[in-house]
Amino acid sequence: MDTEAGEHVIFQGHPSWRSIVGFYIGGLLAVAGAGAIAAGVTRVTGDEVDWGVVAVVGLIAAVLLLLIGLVKRMATTYTITNHRLHIRRGIVARRVQQARLERVQNVNTDQSVLQRILQVGTVNFDTAGTTDSDFYFEGVSQPEKVMAAVDKAQREQSDEARAEPSAGA
Repeated sequence: MDTEAGEHVIFQGHPSWRSIVGFYIGGLLAVAGAGAIAAGVTRVTGDEVDWGVVAVVGLIAAVLLLLIGLVKRMATTYTITNHRLHIRRGIVARRVQQARLERVQNVNTDQSVLQRILQVGTVNFDTAGTTDSDFYFEGVSQPEKVMAAVDKAQREQSDEARAEPSAGA
């Protein structure tokens, strides 16, 4: 994200790996399924299961699972500056959302019981004058710290606004 003159980053991050634990659990089941299919195929083509092939298939599937999870997380970037909130999602296809800080009216967090245990959650932003109801930082680690970063950014912006009239006098 390119910053404007006088703008600085207060928070920048990605969804936490803990926020996609469900993805990894499902992926492990898929890895086990790939191993079972490999075992069945080697059993049909030979007299017994070729555990070397099963291990290679399982390893390849596990590495793919880890890479996909990493890309899934890193393809989303959340940024809070002293002027705006910014969300960038995607690698090939990209979606960028941004809201000026002065338009943010409410900041709320949502956490399920499991998310509280994992210390992740969603931070929702209500912005004035927009119908963009899906402006949120999803899967962030310690969402209360993100809320504190927004509060800090708003205070800095308020301090800047008060200082500007006296600078021109």
